[in-house]
Amino acid sequence: MTRNRLFATALSPLLALAMLGGCAQTAIEREAAAADAAEPKRSDWAAFRDSFLEAYFQHDPAFAIYQGRHDFDGQMPDWSEAGLKAFATFLSESVAKAQGMSGLSKQEAFERDYLLAVARGKLFWLTDADQPHRNPAYYVGGGLDPNVYVARNYADAPTRMKALIAFLKKVPGRAAQIRANLRMPMPLSFINYGKAGFQGFADYYVGDAKAAFASVNDPVLQAEFDTAAGAALRSMKELADWLEANRATATQDYALGAERFSRMLAATEMVDTPLAQLEAIGEADLKRNQEALKAACATFAPGKSIPDCMAKMESDKSPDGPVAEARRQIPVLRAFVVQQDLVTIPGTEEALVEESPPYNRQNSAYIDPPGPYEKGIPSVYYISPPDPSWSKEVQDGFVPAKKDLLFTSVHEVMPGHFLQFLHANRSPSIFGRVYVGYAFAEGWAHYTEEMMWEAGLNAGDAETHIGQISNALLRDCRFLSAIRLHSGRMTQAQSEELFRTQCYQGEGTARQQAARGTYDPAYLNYTLGKLMIRKLRADWTASRGGRTAWKPFHDQFLSFGGPPIPLVRQQMMGSAKAESAF
Repeated sequence: MTRNRLFATALSPLLALAMLGGCAQTAIEREAAAADAAEPKRSDWAAFRDSFLEAYFQHDPAFAIYQGRHDFDGQMPDWSEAGLKAFATFLSESVAKAQGMSGLSKQEAFERDYLLAVARGKLFWLTDADQPHRNPAYYVGGGLDPNVYVARNYADAPTRMKALIAFLKKVPGRAAQIRANLRMPMPLSFINYGKAGFQGFADYYVGDAKAAFASVNDPVLQAEFDTAAGAALRSMKELADWLEANRATATQDYALGAERFSRMLAATEMVDTPLAQLEAIGEADLKRNQEALKAACATFAPGKSIPDCMAKMESDKSPDGPVAEARRQIPVLRAFVVQQDLVTIPGTEEALVEESPPYNRQNSAYIDPPGPYEKGIPSVYYISPPDPSWSKEVQDGFVPAKKDLLFTSVHEVMPGHFLQFLHANRSPSIFGRVYVGYAFAEGWAHYTEEMMWEAGLNAGDAETHIGQISNALLRDCRFLSAIRLHSGRMTQAQSEELFRTQCYQGEGTARQQAARGTYDPAYLNYTLGKLMIRKLRADWTASRGGRTAWKPFHDQFLSFGGPPIPLVRQQMMGSAKAESAF
């Protein structure tokens, strides 16, 4: 605004001189034009884009903090009815404004479409799916997690501790908003998930979070932390207890419905393929991987059944546990990527490996990368231990075997999420650096598992191939479960059976994954994204040397940051519009 005022003031004497005559006016106009050319002006699009970003951060400060904007430290989203409505209104108005902008350059048009995808996707979860009122996952994954203050050393410990105290002081008020928002009766799997999440936060606030700042030698600060953490604990425990009290009225009403599920895909991933066609695509990929498993087992465990073959692979576990094993795997994977020249590894950053905290063990493994506004912060690859309430047999089955874990490490670290975020954080588009979509991120990470096998990881070893296929089958069953659960054609028990009998997963994994499908309907994005990337690679490299063009394909694909894959396809293939293709 200041710059615009100065520019207007500078023009005022020129307007007066323009009245003196045509020759003088022409000379002045030429001088002004030359000045304009010498000083590039900020386009209307850039101003709109940046104002959208800042406003989005204001509505969702937890997201801003996760991206590394620590000027928002200690803040939390406003989950009151007024706050939710204001966020939805902002998104709707932003869509209308972005759609009305014309005369954009190619790069600006790409960012405009990227912005539209971000806004429409968030709107879907806010309004169409109505997650703030229906699904505890909206809160468990959307602002209650203080891990950024604990695990990212972006500032000294006292500074981060003060930010965490400010955060903890807001938790009781937000817990009241959550309780006011969530409507009963609720699906049983949602109650189980929400209870575990809220109780996990309660334990974490006074447990690991407290321990992380034990070295801060400031009795006043420690006392303030204890008071704030104690109140936060009580509010989270009350939420968990409230959910438990509603268990008796729990339902199985988790399905979005086929029409809404299709709207989810269109709004969040720009995929408009009919569900029947998508299901057929998923069944074909399941069959492809089952056939590959059968062939690999004939070599690895000749004469044995598929379940026995899988059991043999699963029996090869690291004696010192998966965290230690993953730490050994990562350097080997990095060396293979470099040796095979598969994709550029920018920078010198490394990923740490740790056991996941108790509040976030619904996934067996995940990575927490630094945000694009942060520098010099390591990524942390978390691996979850089994649920202690399970039997010893089920717990033992949950712990991954070496070759199964190898492809989890490929997925989470090299060349999966960790490498992908190294590229995203260097994207030429600010949107690419900040907004990385579900199908792009998980599609890429899952794609790299099969790509690494195809590139020769472990030189054709059958056990290694079984580890890769095991992960692919898991994602195939997610794909099919999501479609069937949310179109009302599959129960949670049937999904669990699918994971066990068709994708050969252990009981604990099958139980966990079937439950996840109810509250995370978009978890089909692993296979959805993988298949779109594989098709794009085939189409793009067909005229560029095939296998020899993998590295430039990977580098160009990752350079976009994380938009919907149909939008990337449009850019890389020069299409007139964004199209999903498999």
